[in-house]
Amino acid sequence: MNTGIASRVVAARVLDEVLHRGRSLKAALSAALPTLPDARDRALVEAIVMTALRQRTRFDAALSAWLAKPLVQRDGDLRALLLVGFAQLELGLPAHAALAATVDAARTMKRTHQAGMVNALLRRAQREGLPQADPCSTWPSWLAERVASDWPQQAEAIFSASAQAAPMWLRVSRRQQSRDAYLETLHGIGIDADADAQATDAIRLRTPLPVQQLPGFETGTVSVQDAAAQAVADAFALTPGARILDACAAPGGKAAHLAERDASLRITALDVDVRRVRRMQDTFARLQLDIDARCADATQASSWWDGLPFDGILIDAPCSASGIVRRQPDVLLHRRESDIAALCAIQSSLLDTLWPLLAPGGSLVYATCSILGAENAAQVDAFLARTPDAALAPLDARFGHDTGHGHQRLPGEDGRDGFFCARLQKGRCR
Repeated sequence: MNTGIASRVVAARVLDEVLHRGRSLKAALSAALPTLPDARDRALVEAIVMTALRQRTRFDAALSAWLAKPLVQRDGDLRALLLVGFAQLELGLPAHAALAATVDAARTMKRTHQAGMVNALLRRAQREGLPQADPCSTWPSWLAERVASDWPQQAEAIFSASAQAAPMWLRVSRRQQSRDAYLETLHGIGIDADADAQATDAIRLRTPLPVQQLPGFETGTVSVQDAAAQAVADAFALTPGARILDACAAPGGKAAHLAERDASLRITALDVDVRRVRRMQDTFARLQLDIDARCADATQASSWWDGLPFDGILIDAPCSASGIVRRQPDVLLHRRESDIAALCAIQSSLLDTLWPLLAPGGSLVYATCSILGAENAAQVDAFLARTPDAALAPLDARFGHDTGHGHQRLPGEDGRDGFFCARLQKGRCR
């Protein structure tokens, strides 16, 4: 099969699984992308699928307006392919090649009798442009209402930013090379990038690239990590040789960042999923870091803790992922309102279970990629109210908006993801 056609077929099948079969985008892409041998085709499929999911309200509006009869349930793969076609036009791909490959993909997918319709709809989109839509309309109403209630002044900007492609941020390992030296290396080979004044290890690429094209990636000089997540390392104030727990560590970027800054730290990284732990171990090996990665449930301390207190604990808690919708647009398809209470219960359990494992004078950093107050400021407020020896430690403006119980970065601010961070200090009982 022609690689151009194959990539459109793969993109349509991934979209069909995510939109109509309830599969997560990450799982669908992980299974599909290895079938394409060329990294450029894999990158194209990912860009198409992401665009289709971010803009699906607009694309569906075009289908509703332009189709004589609405598509039915058995036409899920056809709908997915049409969204693939629209996404290519949105991305600015050469229209002739995009249309031809998408029409041929319809034939490959045994939709030969509808290839003419696919061609006609894509040509109309090319000629007239796709309709506009309120970015909020992609969000489920219950979640949009929560965001608007928590952030009334910023809600419109949140919805707009969440519909855009996220920039690619890099984290340079200061153990191997300075950030400025690596930036010079990128500029020397024609990669447009710039440093960030607030995130001292971060570089932002003007155009995303496959990691294989990044100098030193395979040898651990650089990793991909959003600047908001990199701020976690700044939230700690650790002494050399400190004993650290990363309780919900996968994929391991935050633990790795701490180790890159100080090789003397003794870090234990936990995750409940054995496959994610193996991937963490692979990441730590690539980065040449000595981190103890284990498969364990952080809330069942008796099964893994040796009884020695930690000087620092990171809880990057399971959450709604409402701050990273632009990176995980399927969140808006799969998240349910009932999930929030369940996630809040897990967050509370992690805080209550792990706090006794922290040494007096130690610090616990609580973080999420959520923008919902219930998972963030309210969670910290409730924990402080029931924990006499816990106090909120100050963070500065690098961490975003001061909520009174931690700091919140909103999606798109300074190019960063939505991210919450609070540092709790352990002292004597009040």
